[in-house]
Amino acid sequence: MNLTSIQEAARAVKARQKVQPRTGLILGSGLGVLADEITDAVTIPYGEIPHFPVSTVEGHKGQLVIGELHGVPVLAMQGRFHFYEGWDVQDVTFPVRVMKELGIDKLIVTNAAGGVNPSLNAGDLMLITDHINHAGAHPLRGKNNPDLGVRFPDMSAAYSLRLREEAQHAAAKLGMNLREGVYVWNSGPSYETPAEVRMLQYLGGDAVGMSTVPEVTAARHAGMETAGISCISNMAAGILDQPLSHEEVIDTTQQVRKEFLSLIREWVKRIEKGD
Repeated sequence: MNLTSIQEAARAVKARQKVQPRTGLILGSGLGVLADEITDAVTIPYGEIPHFPVSTVEGHKGQLVIGELHGVPVLAMQGRFHFYEGWDVQDVTFPVRVMKELGIDKLIVTNAAGGVNPSLNAGDLMLITDHINHAGAHPLRGKNNPDLGVRFPDMSAAYSLRLREEAQHAAAKLGMNLREGVYVWNSGPSYETPAEVRMLQYLGGDAVGMSTVPEVTAARHAGMETAGISCISNMAAGILDQPLSHEEVIDTTQQVRKEFLSLIREWVKRIEKGD
């Protein structure tokens, strides 16, 4: 990945930001509403940032929002990029590299995911404890740039135990039942078949989606502390006798909007300020 391109993008963002955030947020399908909570915000469309890709999926506005989330400086991606859109995984993870260049050292990644574990229900929020890269692609493939990270990064603690504990403390304070599980990344854009879902269950997956793993991998390569949360927007194919659609994904995320916003607000506050 080209360090010069990362630095050029970071300079363009830094010239417009008013605060210096240390926490970054990537907001998935239907979850970008969190960015509307950010006050004194500077909004930068991706198309105005050098070398940035542009979101093409419904539910992804495609802009950076930089300001304060209830007193905590944050930088939020309101919409992300996906491998299935035709982007290379290096393009998908480019914003993470820019965040690191801007001084972000903690990254919270959110997504909408299909429930693979039958004990989950549509509308559950699931804290990601680990992931499985099942997409056949890797953001670190190719020549390694030692200025960005080591050749063989350790992924044994990809999802920070400290950040996960803070998330559970935040959920407990709010009286919420925050589930936990393993997230599987498939390339998409088609949803899984019932046979594929049974395979993912056998492999130990609890939820499946089309994002998150590339960003978390790049963030860990860059030395960032990372955490992730999935909104279980539907049950995966074969668990319930019903068709799947992106409209259902958006509808479910809207239904859990209040709980999601409350949890992220409290979580970010605990991470930065303590209880």
